[in-house]
Amino acid sequence: MTTTKSDFLRTLTERGYIHQTSDLSAIDGLAAEGKIVAYVGYDCTAPSLHIGHLLSIMMLTWLQKTGAGKPVALMGGGTTRVGDPSGRDETRRILTLEKIEENKQGIKAVFSKFLTFGDGAKEASMVDNADWLGPLNYIEFLRDVGRHFSVNRMLSMDSAKMRLDREQELSFIEFNYMLLQAYDYVELSRRIGCNLQMGGSDQWGNIVTGIDLGRRMGTPQLHALTCPLLTTASGAKMGKTAAGAVWLNDAGEDGYKLSAYDYWQFWRNTEDADVARFLKLFTFLPMAEVEKLAALQGADIHEAKKVLATEATALIHGRDKAEAAAETARKTFEEGAFAAEGLPIYKVPRVGPITKEQDESEEKTSEADISAEDFELDRGILTVCVEVGFASTNSEARRLMANGGLRVNDTVVTDPKTKLSKQDIREGFIKLSHGRKKHVLLRLT
Repeated sequence: MTTTKSDFLRTLTERGYIHQTSDLSAIDGLAAEGKIVAYVGYDCTAPSLHIGHLLSIMMLTWLQKTGAGKPVALMGGGTTRVGDPSGRDETRRILTLEKIEENKQGIKAVFSKFLTFGDGAKEASMVDNADWLGPLNYIEFLRDVGRHFSVNRMLSMDSAKMRLDREQELSFIEFNYMLLQAYDYVELSRRIGCNLQMGGSDQWGNIVTGIDLGRRMGTPQLHALTCPLLTTASGAKMGKTAAGAVWLNDAGEDGYKLSAYDYWQFWRNTEDADVARFLKLFTFLPMAEVEKLAALQGADIHEAKKVLATEATALIHGRDKAEAAAETARKTFEEGAFAAEGLPIYKVPRVGPITKEQDESEEKTSEADISAEDFELDRGILTVCVEVGFASTNSEARRLMANGGLRVNDTVVTDPKTKLSKQDIREGFIKLSHGRKKHVLLRLT
């Protein structure tokens, strides 16, 4: 690869962020002069972004940290109403305007942890494509923009071709998505001088379509840079667990948040073969320190995993919570503390679903506070495993139990008909464990 002039591309290259570029030399030249205005788009399909979005957020951050230019976070308030068909076999659920706005507010919170916003030439901006897509006159849009698109080429795009090859329905509204995304690039070029769009490699086709549209509609030269879609060393999709996606928000709707401890544990459980790569991609540690940690072998690699977990968690939850999560893990795993402060707490009602404790600072319930009446769950132990995220199905939980991987109060459980009762309470909780690394506390309410 050609030697780069800019700190921005040098950093992205040595840390493994780059998958494809439209014109590496031109992008490098703009970055060296501090003239990049780069954006990444985020549709508002959920109240939180997840780890799958973290690579592009890190690229925007490195753009600002290296002084290469201005990062722009584009909220997809308009395109979310259509739905991106990329990488999907089915049509996305149509969201109400109120839900999209609610999701957008939740998503915005994460960016302030990475970017410095303001009106300066190299300060970050946040814009919403609803500002220009909402008022569009569709007939004029088809006449002015749609005429530049070849249906033949659109049908050859992976986002459309995959659906057609698998004989899955591709709605006409979704078919319009690539027009809108391409038009976003043109509008951002005109409004704030954007000259680089970044994103995951699955967006390459849509991004270069925007470059082509810009050429046809008279914008200055536009560029593209994509990062790889990550999988773990074992081939699993990055950021997926039995409980679902690994969310970046630490507050929000149930199911769309993750505690600092759970987030720390996700990174602590990184496969050995992924540690060096993830230290490069998901921390701001200097490369010399990354290389030193990457050189650790055998049992020592666990120390590198702890550093990865703490550094990655600090970016999202803050340094104090990250170090508290590390200390909780140390007490739990190294000292064998039964109910170390900071372990995830789930409220178990006599009737109704198990829910994650919303306020982790809430004082622990003592054994004396529990009713003298024996407490029996209205669900089996297998269902509890699913509800706290240890398994995705009862069958998976049964296999976990059969392999000796499920414990109640540090005692292996082998009977799938097990019920939890008041007699299981220790220090105000029932401790449920999945192997040696995953522990939660059940608080009876």
